[in-house]
Amino acid sequence: MVRKRQADIRPDGHLLSTRRHFVIFNPASGRGRGASRIKAYKRLLNDALSDVAYGETTRPGEERDLAESAIADGYDVIVAVGGDGTWSNVADRLVASERDDVILGILPSGTGNDFGRNFGYNPQNPSEAVNVLAAGHTRAIDVGRVDTLSAAESHPGRHEARHFLNLIGFGFDIAVIDAAKGARFLRGELLYKLTALQQLFRFPGIRADLTSGEGERRKLEQLMLTVSNGRYFGGGFPIAPDATVDDGKLHACMIGDAPPLTRLKLFTLAERGRHVTSDRVEIIKDSSFRLTFEAPPRFEMDGDVRLSQGAVVEVRTIKSALRVAAPKA
Repeated sequence: MVRKRQADIRPDGHLLSTRRHFVIFNPASGRGRGASRIKAYKRLLNDALSDVAYGETTRPGEERDLAESAIADGYDVIVAVGGDGTWSNVADRLVASERDDVILGILPSGTGNDFGRNFGYNPQNPSEAVNVLAAGHTRAIDVGRVDTLSAAESHPGRHEARHFLNLIGFGFDIAVIDAAKGARFLRGELLYKLTALQQLFRFPGIRADLTSGEGERRKLEQLMLTVSNGRYFGGGFPIAPDATVDDGKLHACMIGDAPPLTRLKLFTLAERGRHVTSDRVEIIKDSSFRLTFEAPPRFEMDGDVRLSQGAVVEVRTIKSALRVAAPKA
């Protein structure tokens, strides 16, 4: 239902945004935390916005369908409430629509919320995020695109090229996500850190070849390989310390395989972005990469697991492809 107000002034005296907003809630985000925040977010949004409608997902990936319907209905801002996976699914549909007049809004309620960290969002402060949305400031950002067809594990028959907001990851990253699925009581950063520590002593490593768009080549025995648009992953690890979401580059971080205790040292360094000082770590910046594996790989895309249709994964950046509601610089 659309909620409209006659006045253009919020109760705190600030002007209400005149854009039409469609807000998509993912109750399953944050391992169920998303459902508990719906009431609070609706109260904040009703006070902050003059024209707002709501939708909720009932199945994995439904935010894509809701976003497409909202675009077709002429909404100016499509707001995704959840974490990296929810935001990514909505952003993919906005970019695919080729509409440059539709804005992505993000409200944190997920597990990692890593993409939001690029703009300083605090997952524990919903009112701050709503105020940013109501202020109406936007920022043009790059998005990544995996041109190789892949399918989400929740929809194994639907192969497609996909856009991503923050990062794709191979190897250790996937092992941690798999292990985290079995955790019953942990969430967020603590969940990632504890499951990651566990996998440091179990994960066998991967083999991959990397070729950058400018022709740099690496033959890799890897603990982990990530290709980042943003700076953070894993609940706040600055895996690509120099990355910004508008620099026109992807940052491929290659962490070489190592014995367990060396892995532990790299993990500790990565919490502060100091893993780049190790001779086992290299970051290459380029607008595109070709990644070749021994078999079609499983990989993480903004927190969700996908299976590539082929053993070669082609990824590139699209400069200034999306406008995002963000704090004023």
